[in-house]
Amino acid sequence: MKLSADLAAFAARLGHGFSTPDLLTRAVTHSSISSPTRGDNQRLEFLGDRVLGLVMAEALLAADLKASEGRLAPRFNALVRKETCADVAREIGLGEVLKLGRSEMMSGGRRKEALLGDAMEAVIAAVYLDAGFEAARDLVLRLWGRRIALVETDARDPKTALQEWAQARAMPPPVYDELGRSGPDHQPVFTVEARLENGEAERAEAGTKRAAEQAAARALLARMEKRT
Repeated sequence: MKLSADLAAFAARLGHGFSTPDLLTRAVTHSSISSPTRGDNQRLEFLGDRVLGLVMAEALLAADLKASEGRLAPRFNALVRKETCADVAREIGLGEVLKLGRSEMMSGGRRKEALLGDAMEAVIAAVYLDAGFEAARDLVLRLWGRRIALVETDARDPKTALQEWAQARAMPPPVYDELGRSGPDHQPVFTVEARLENGEAERAEAGTKRAAEQAAARALLARMEKRT
């Protein structure tokens, strides 16, 4: 079976010609539209997560021959977490070719972080099954390239980093307050404030409450570290 025009264009953006086109079709098919004759991408997502992890572990070890496990682990987590996979998916227009059920489509499924991240992992698995590990590794390194190069020496979750900064100065953990929510239900925007006991605070907006908390924590930590 040949790829549809939109999937063929997407495969071209990936830079991979599929010998088994059905793999790519399954990788972009969400469970909301699956049927006994149409498989979804859940099993591929499971496999792709492991392939991505191996590629990143190899890349980080090769990039820093002296780093300890304790320093490598946060970098690894930053590169394989769902948010990063979703960011890569957005860059290559994966949301545009997702096959979704009506309810998911109406609720903004093409922009949902979890759906995009899962589908990105499924696409990695599709390339792996179609052409082997080297092809999948080449794909991941190409799509994640600048992220691997720019990953911070300390790539901890911003909320964790801010909490550790506060604890090192005998402060209680920072507090996060949801100040508002705007936009339609399928595309909300959350406004969150991160605040330290000393009164210092930063606000941020994002499409999920968690992402807004992280952005506020990152901004507050950057300001406090710059000041000290």
